[in-house]
Amino acid sequence: QVHLVESGGASVQPGGSLRISCTASSSISGIYAMGWYRQAPGTQRDLVAWIIGVDATNYAPSVKGRFTISRDNAKNTVYLQMNDLKTEDTAVYYCNQVSPRPVSWGQGTQVTVSS
Repeated sequence: QVHLVESGGASVQPGGSLRISCTASSSISGIYAMGWYRQAPGTQRDLVAWIIGVDATNYAPSVKGRFTISRDNAKNTVYLQMNDLKTEDTAVYYCNQVSPRPVSWGQGTQVTVSS
């Protein structure tokens, strides 16, 4: 089973940008779809961006036009570029498989958007 490690979270001001990364312990090239999920305190974990293959991307309405997901299979890494960040983007961000179904969750990376 692949193990996932997220990194790159930080505190930023509204309107700022951040790129977070997720590195897998084994190859992700055979995983049909990878995604980024987020969970704010007291809420459920939601899927916000996912990539099928190497370039078919999909986004939740709340982040569409601001976030960009990408994957580098050679590096076993998935990225999330986040622009024009809003306070409501504050959450712990996790990456995981979307299809096949998610495996064990990593520790996530905290993104805090605050002035």
